[in-house]
This record gives sequence, structure tokens and C-alpha cells, in this order.
Amino acid sequence: MAIDNNPAERALRPIGIGRKNWLFAGADTGAETLARAMTVIETAKMNGLDPQAYLTDILSRINDHKINRLDELLPWNWSPLPATLSEAA
Repeated sequence: MAIDNNPAERALRPIGIGRKNWLFAGADTGAETLARAMTVIETAKMNGLDPQAYLTDILSRINDHKINRLDELLPWNWSPLPATLSEAA
């Protein structure tokens, strides 16, 4: 069996493709914000989550979430709200 690193190369491809666009982030703070967003998105993907569903859910919940329970919203601990609870909110 041949050893390859295709999964690693596929994971890094979006970074390589976007590199030119990131040169024009506008400012250092814009680039830092983009880096944080990409980190959250890629971490969600690595944990087998749909990044859009994950971000939509946590951004709608984080305002009312207890500060001492924020670890529940991390990608490796996250579970979506049941439909009945999210509709009531």
C-alpha cells in the first residue's frame, strides 16, 4: 500500500487558494479576525460538524448562554438544540 498525504493536502488547499485574497484583508485586525473565523470553521469540520449549522446555532445561543458553561459550545462538546426548544426561543 502506498503512503500518501492526500488528506493533509486537501485540508490545506483552501488556505493556499485563499492566500492571495488574504493579502488584501484591509488591515492587520481584519486579517486576525479572518484567521479566528477560519480556525473556528476548520475546527468544526475536523469534529465532523457542518460549519454553517454550527456557527448559526452557537451565534444565536451565545448571548444567553451562562459564562461558566461556554465549554458546552465548543465543537467537540456541541450538540444542537432540539427543534422544540429552538422554536420556543
